[in-house]
Amino acid sequence: MQAKTVSETRLVTAIQMQPHDANPSGNVQGGIIMLQVDTTASIVAIRHAGTNVVTASIDRLDFYYPVYIGDVLILSASVNMVGRTSMEVGVRVESENTRTGDKRHTASAYLTIVALDQSGKPTEVPKLILEADEEKRRNQEALLRRETRLAEKKREAAARK
Repeated sequence: MQAKTVSETRLVTAIQMQPHDANPSGNVQGGIIMLQVDTTASIVAIRHAGTNVVTASIDRLDFYYPVYIGDVLILSASVNMVGRTSMEVGVRVESENTRTGDKRHTASAYLTIVALDQSGKPTEVPKLILEADEEKRRNQEALLRRETRLAEKKREAAARK
């Protein structure tokens, strides 16, 4: 299994928001944006793992500005960190008003995605080669988020006893 660089699997995609994506007041529904975030992150994870994947969790999905009918969503996603069978993929969402050219950082999310073998069981993923300082910083932040997630799961399990 050959290690991969962040740039080998990075993805930037754009989707124009349509009337069926919005609520009656013309704001694009958060669930539509969530779907696009999950889809984009999954493509990045498939590129890295070279196999089918499933989303295990979304740590955060913070919305900063509304998106309107006609706006173009620009989603930028990359692998931040890999474990044995899972990866953290970060997704940044911008919205662009195509008439004015104005762009706004609309949302950000961190997804944990697990690679699956042909029988649907978790399988090992290639190592991640970090080249740029920004990639190394994102990797360190992802490791901290992973520690926080694991500690939280431990606390929840203890509370159920």
